[in-house]
Amino acid sequence: MTGCDLTPESRLAFIGLGALGLPMAVNLRAAGYRLRVHTRSRAAESDPGLEGSSAADSPAAAVPGCAALLLCVSDDAAVESVLWGEQGAGPALEEGSLVIDCSTISPSTARAMAERLAQRGIAYVDAPVTGGTEGAKAGTLTVLCGGETAAVETARPVLEVIGGSIHHFGDVGSGQQVKAI
Repeated sequence: MTGCDLTPESRLAFIGLGALGLPMAVNLRAAGYRLRVHTRSRAAESDPGLEGSSAADSPAAAVPGCAALLLCVSDDAAVESVLWGEQGAGPALEEGSLVIDCSTISPSTARAMAERLAQRGIAYVDAPVTGGTEGAKAGTLTVLCGGETAAVETARPVLEVIGGSIHHFGDVGSGQQVKAI
């Protein structure tokens, strides 16, 4: 389903610059990815490690022209809000793009997000991470993926920047199931 190629020249949107998200975004920027970032607190958008990135006023404003959207937010409600709330990214994503959700959410929410995005021709990979803030800073997180094989393979170049080991467990929601165990 994904028509995007995620080379370092690709433009990515990254939403959620908290304890894990910020170092993940910094590593992507250091690897050469062009980033458009957004976070609720807004302060992290000006972190020196993100120099050369552009800040967006909302999730919807972050995604135009981006091959992929990475999320690293707090919970199911935050993912729902970022994608489908007021000024959500979901309606603004381009057909053929990819959502890589590094948030820890319920498998059912991951499946619901994937189904809704698929109606618009957008692929979704649930990719919760383990390894804490030190792993995020070092780019050695363990990434637990669920999604169509083609989508996970499309995401792989980005996931290899943030993670030291990437594991694909099956359909959307299976990454979340494994993390819950």
